[in-house]
Amino acid sequence: MPKILIVDDEKMIRNVVKEYAEFEGYETAEAENGMEAVEMCRKEDYDIIVMDIMMPRLDGYSAVKEIRKTKHTPVIMLSARGEEYDKLFGFEIGVDDYVVKPFSPKELLARIKAVLKRGSAPDDSVKMEKISFEGLEINVTGREVTIDGVPAQLTPKEYDLLFYLVKNKGIALSREKLLEEVWGYDFYGDDRTVDTHIKMLRSSLGEYRKFIVTLRGMGYKFDA
Repeated sequence: MPKILIVDDEKMIRNVVKEYAEFEGYETAEAENGMEAVEMCRKEDYDIIVMDIMMPRLDGYSAVKEIRKTKHTPVIMLSARGEEYDKLFGFEIGVDDYVVKPFSPKELLARIKAVLKRGSAPDDSVKMEKISFEGLEINVTGREVTIDGVPAQLTPKEYDLLFYLVKNKGIALSREKLLEEVWGYDFYGDDRTVDTHIKMLRSSLGEYRKFIVTLRGMGYKFDA
């Protein structure tokens, strides 16, 4: 049974998330600040963390960076701040998803299910261990990317997006399709999530950003 760590300084929000999560069959644990969450993660493993950003003692971003030093537990951030910069920063430190307050508990549970499903369902459709396009090399089994022999610093979500684009090389992919296949949901998705991650991925790929082609009004494709 998956176990969720709910981190928020507002008890009412923790209670709401806990009630819906337990109704769906999840185990839950609670922390009321980032410092407490870090200590709990050092002592125990969780399947996913729902983390608020603005908290006393240690904010959510700092807590995630500290947890990421030893564990790669999926994280969904909660915040009243919905600007693109805030989301971009969260994705850069490895956050898996971002939910803006006030939120629908049903939407949050749908996102939790999607993130957990992605983590438990490895893609076996591509058997090649390594794929190369000029100086861009993707190690599929090792989940590593090198650019002209130098390891690229991709977030887990950037890798998932790149691999899906490569797996469907030459195929036009809508933003909705990318949300459904890479993030695991469609109705609850936001097109800007895709665009933000494409921007980050292009930045990480350097000159090989040229392989990710924008299809105006539609989406993207990998064209090498």
